[in-house]
Amino acid sequence: MRVFKLLKGIIFLLLLVLVACNSITEAQQEPRTVNREGKAYLVQDSVLITTRDGAKISAIIVRSKAETKPQPTILFHTIYTRKDDINRAYEAADKGYVGVVSYTRGKHLSPNTITPYVHEGNDVYDVIDWIAKQEWSNGKVGMYGGSYAGFVQWASMKEKVHPALKTIVPSVAAAPGIAEPMENGVYFNFHYPWWHYVTNNKTLDTTSYYNGKRWNELYLNWYKKGVAYKRLDSLDGLPNPGFNEKLKHPTFDNYWKGMTLYNKTDFAKIDIPILSTTGYYDGGQFGTMHYLKSHYQYHTNAEQYLLIGPYSHFGAQEHPEKHILGYDIDPVAQIDIKALIFQWFDYIFKGANKPALLKDKINYQVMGTNTWKHAASLDKIATDTLKVYLSQQRSGVAFKSTYDTGNLGVNEHFSLAHTADASSYIEQTIDMSDRSQFSWNLSGNRNLVSNTLTVGQGFSFATEPFEEDTELTGAISGVLNLSINKKDFDCNVLLYEQTADGHFFSLTLPFTTRASMSKDIENRNLLAPNEKTAIPISNFRMTSKMLKKGSRIVVLVNGVKHPFSQINYGTGKDVSNETIKDAKEPLTIRWYNDSYINIPIHKH
Repeated sequence: MRVFKLLKGIIFLLLLVLVACNSITEAQQEPRTVNREGKAYLVQDSVLITTRDGAKISAIIVRSKAETKPQPTILFHTIYTRKDDINRAYEAADKGYVGVVSYTRGKHLSPNTITPYVHEGNDVYDVIDWIAKQEWSNGKVGMYGGSYAGFVQWASMKEKVHPALKTIVPSVAAAPGIAEPMENGVYFNFHYPWWHYVTNNKTLDTTSYYNGKRWNELYLNWYKKGVAYKRLDSLDGLPNPGFNEKLKHPTFDNYWKGMTLYNKTDFAKIDIPILSTTGYYDGGQFGTMHYLKSHYQYHTNAEQYLLIGPYSHFGAQEHPEKHILGYDIDPVAQIDIKALIFQWFDYIFKGANKPALLKDKINYQVMGTNTWKHAASLDKIATDTLKVYLSQQRSGVAFKSTYDTGNLGVNEHFSLAHTADASSYIEQTIDMSDRSQFSWNLSGNRNLVSNTLTVGQGFSFATEPFEEDTELTGAISGVLNLSINKKDFDCNVLLYEQTADGHFFSLTLPFTTRASMSKDIENRNLLAPNEKTAIPISNFRMTSKMLKKGSRIVVLVNGVKHPFSQINYGTGKDVSNETIKDAKEPLTIRWYNDSYINIPIHKH
């Protein structure tokens, strides 16, 4: 009995020690004074915050030593651990806030396993809760950040909105299961090296991530061998469990729903003001628009503002490039988005005026006009719609075409007509077993402006020349009426302006979809071979440009077969399991001439 009591006593003491250690961990290091550029700060750069399930979140805190009263906090939570992250906290402190940078569990000083996506909702909520209880906090928190750091802001509100969270500024926000690692059911390869980048160590594995030669050779090797998509890591010679785990969930199932906001329950409760930023050439626009449209749909009084212009994924987050892929953006679009974000925080937390550029809910820059425009909602930005059909008639307009072999040739557009012919079609054949060429549209000049057009094995369709300057603003929509001889395929649609002198201007990024998931991302509905079916174009990326007199709109359609995303062989099996042995007979696509495109036009 004595031994038993002694053991109980020892266990009790150990528990006290553990509690004490946790308390020390929570309190962390005492703030140290750091003098920098003539200013004094109180800095804690080794903080560990305990979450509800016992995980530790590493954080950095910077306060101005001159501030004696509690202040609002600006939180930046990210998976991208960099040495200069503390500068974000210093910047917030310089602007009259407490600056906090926190990291995904497992990153920086966190002892846990690095786990992207899965725990962010609860973890970020718990970080906000911890901040609100600190003596230096006035109980008000705002967040900002782009891409993954945009996703975590939305994820923090999955369960409920913390009362201390007063605003978020998500830029180019990721939406797992909806906007990445797939779009409309199609997985893209860019996510494969990303997992090594963020999980190989406590910071970032830049050595592997920026080894473009390694990744390109891997994709080409996979393409040539025709092995299953899920075997990419076998070809690479290094396991990639995070990537493979995501492949197990090809539809928008409960796995994704547990980490992403997607329905009325998720969005109806969000009453805080939000500022979202994205760009016409941002892959993350897909996610940003998902959150924006859903918030508007499920909350009648949603206070969310959108800022969008001719920006890339990185440019739309803080500092836009003046030159993007060969295009010089209008001077008025060359704004400091980071400065605007802090103007927004001053508006929310300090009673300052709302940033002057945000004149309405939707704020967009019209390329080629050097002006910004503003509208109350997305459906107010266009005043008219030009509806055109994919015709089998030739347009009579010859143009230089770049093929995937790099050779130049002369091609001719089909017409975008004003009338439909439901019985006629253009037939395309793609041999999925032939790896001597690609079937895609981006293998030529990657600049936005080019004197040639890459059509691959697809077809281009052109309108008649516009008789006057015409503003295209919004996202095109429409329906592709088609039939195939298999159960499924992937396709894309691209949008260009062809100027009067024959140059091509890429108006936004391509639309890609899996036919079987084009109507329902939660369930895969296979096509009946050789039966006509409708594939909706319902989430094309928004753009805005003044099309000059004499210009045409050019639409490209194509089946997808290239080394940079999954290859859908059409058997109906999980695409990640299909191999070149499943190719069998070539894919035949009949693009029917009652397929149509709705082009949003703003008339003055």
